[in-house]
Amino acid sequence: MRLDKYLKVTRLIKRRTVANEACDNGRVTLNGKIARASAEVKPGDIIGISFGDRETKAEVLAVRDNVRKEEVQDLFRYC
Repeated sequence: MRLDKYLKVTRLIKRRTVANEACDNGRVTLNGKIARASAEVKPGDIIGISFGDRETKAEVLAVRDNVRKEEVQDLFRYC
């Protein structure tokens, strides 16, 4: 799954366009490297998101296209 879509599905970032812009501006890392929106996400990857002075890291546990709000916590965990 694409990184920008994964960020939207897991609700780490609310909208896919915002996720895409964050990737374009170099604010999103995948396994410690600046990632493009088209990067493939797989279980075990570490995603880092920086907005302003706040840094968030999450480990990918599962990848699914459609998920309900109650099931989101099964897709990632904060590091």
